[in-house]
Amino acid sequence: MKTYPQVLEYLYSQLPMYHRTGPPAYKPGLDTTLSLCLSAGNPHTHFPSVHIAGTNGKGSVSSMLASVLMESGLRTALFTSPHLKDYRERIRVNGRMIPKSFVVSFVNRHQEVFRNLKPSFFEMTFAMAAAWFAEAQAEIAVIETGMGGRLDSTNVIRPLLSIITNIGMDHMQFLGDNPEAIASEKAGIIKPGVPVIIGESQEAIRHIFEDRAHGMQAPISYADRGFGLHSIRQLKEGFRTAIYKRGEPFLENLYCPLGGHYQQKNLLSVLEACHQLSGMFRSIPDTAILRGIGRVVQNSGLRGRWQVLKRKPLTICDTAHNESGISEVVKQLGEISCKRLHIVFGLAGDKDVSSILKLLPSGADYYFCRPDVPRGLPVEALYRTAKAAGLKGIPYKGVGEAYRAALSAASAEDLIFIGGSSFVVAEVV
Repeated sequence: MKTYPQVLEYLYSQLPMYHRTGPPAYKPGLDTTLSLCLSAGNPHTHFPSVHIAGTNGKGSVSSMLASVLMESGLRTALFTSPHLKDYRERIRVNGRMIPKSFVVSFVNRHQEVFRNLKPSFFEMTFAMAAAWFAEAQAEIAVIETGMGGRLDSTNVIRPLLSIITNIGMDHMQFLGDNPEAIASEKAGIIKPGVPVIIGESQEAIRHIFEDRAHGMQAPISYADRGFGLHSIRQLKEGFRTAIYKRGEPFLENLYCPLGGHYQQKNLLSVLEACHQLSGMFRSIPDTAILRGIGRVVQNSGLRGRWQVLKRKPLTICDTAHNESGISEVVKQLGEISCKRLHIVFGLAGDKDVSSILKLLPSGADYYFCRPDVPRGLPVEALYRTAKAAGLKGIPYKGVGEAYRAALSAASAEDLIFIGGSSFVVAEVV
């Protein structure tokens, strides 16, 4: 029998883990997940669910929606990835992480199955999550895809509702090298008769979703057509806004503690999901929406989304890690007045480095680093490419050293931003 530390070592060292090593660990397809779930008694069929895919925002949407459902009085499960500090962050019921004892018992019980099926880290983790959600008698589960949709392990579920937040250029080596191809993969979560919400109306790819939904006889709606925000007030941490629903006043004073401007788009998806679920599953009171959004960090453990780490100097981290996400971050950085901008930056090695670096402000001081995972882009390669792109900075051995150097160089009136990868953020939160 393995102890919890031994189980973690087994999971990280023996199972192919995309989170750490990237492409070699990617296993598309549902057969292994279905076999794992079968060996565990098909737990993924024991609870209703909401399935969420998209290039950016799916983790925030998942966490906000789960928080609202919790505040509605439902025993709510949440499956997200990747984790920042603790493996168990990925699997929660009513905000509480999966017990270490269940992780140990699940792995010990299924050793022979693992040997025969050779699952990936993600396949095994999803099967474990489903087993825990069933045992914990979850009344609803919010399930975030890992990558893509059509061939993602989570696509074995038949949800009450599907959500696709948006489409951007990421994971092109697996999902396709153009928006239409990526949208087709994400649209793979649309199932027969299951309503689907599209978070952002992107005209160039709208036909992909509508054709798939029509073929599946799945009702389709657009979050940014059903809901709107107005009187938005940016705060030191988060924002307040009034909400319009179907063109009529809905909520007067909603507080969201998540500060990135992109969270305003994510909020619309959550509001539309609440509207849909109230009509088909369980009524969600307005008070639960207000409380759930306001308490999303406490209820879900969400971190690293425009998270303020210090006030003087103002220090912010964000897990945005692709062109569309980093573009949003750069726009928001440009709205903050500061004496100097310091950027601690590292990337995963499978990203389009040149395209991402072109988005970054040329006037900032850079502290380049490699996150401490095999998948991290070597800092020498990042530094060379950044220098060729006209960015000025110094390479450092690790994230911690780069962050300490930025803190040492910054005055109280400066701004420090830390990002480029979830792995970079994980080392500072």
